[in-house]
Amino acid sequence: MKKIITVLTLCGTLFALCLPAEAQQTTKIPRIGFIIGTAPSAVVARTEAFRKGLRELGYVEGKNIVIEWRYAEGKLDRLPALVAELVQLKVDVIVAGGPTPTRAAKEATSTIPIVMAQHTDPVGSGLVASLARPGGNITGLSTLAPEISGKRLELLKEIFPKLVRVAVFGTSTSASSAQELTGVKLAAGTLDLKLQLLDIIGPKDVETAFRTASKERADAILVLSSGVNANLQTEIAELAIKSRLPVMYYRSEFVETGGLMSYGVSFTDLDRRAATYVDKILKGAKPADLPVEQPKKFEFIVNLKAAKQIGLTIPPNVLVRADKVIK
Repeated sequence: MKKIITVLTLCGTLFALCLPAEAQQTTKIPRIGFIIGTAPSAVVARTEAFRKGLRELGYVEGKNIVIEWRYAEGKLDRLPALVAELVQLKVDVIVAGGPTPTRAAKEATSTIPIVMAQHTDPVGSGLVASLARPGGNITGLSTLAPEISGKRLELLKEIFPKLVRVAVFGTSTSASSAQELTGVKLAAGTLDLKLQLLDIIGPKDVETAFRTASKERADAILVLSSGVNANLQTEIAELAIKSRLPVMYYRSEFVETGGLMSYGVSFTDLDRRAATYVDKILKGAKPADLPVEQPKKFEFIVNLKAAKQIGLTIPPNVLVRADKVIK
């Protein structure tokens, strides 16, 4: 009997010792899919902000979380295939870096949770039922701030009191451009400004738009939000300097790459906050029950180097309000 008890005790001990090793072997590292329509170089600050958000929550890429990065490089027709890759990999969550990637993700899966890192109007576009209760498998962050495009015109008017004609670079196929244009038209009426609408739907349109703006004697240029414009930010900023035209952009990346100034939602803040949605979903929360958040942080950035290149002096009363000044 003692021999039997000894054998059973030994077996129990060995089984207990094996449990931690077995548990370690079966621990699943979460796999996140991050998809965006632009090239990696155009969103370095945003992807780093997402990583930072994850680190703040205890996730370290390559250690306790895996991120599958997918970039359409400005070729938005590639998005469905890229999302299909993520679905085939059976990622735990898909993070979509804009309206078009979000739409592609929605069409690809109704089961994998999708986090919008940014979207202009998720309710109006039919992606979610409401901001408070999204329903379905999509939640995240909205950039919806209708008054912001008008604020950009107000800033231009402050800097150039004699401002009369503004060329507007939008993308006719972009829902975000269309939405911002509504606010721009309202503000233009209030400020007594004339708008010149120019369509940027591809790289070849940028030079044509600048030539037209100069020919029509535009006093300044306003760039609206669109995936096309985002992917052409370096080209637009360089041509603005050559044309010696002041340009107001909708995001800071344009200014970081040589543009004059921007006022808008902090996209890096949205990407950092997207990590909190990933964390909640990995811990069991359902996208349908996670309210869509609206933007909380806005930033005004001025590039004095660019101002000097076009012979422009930014008034001190405007400069003092800038969140960041590049010298």
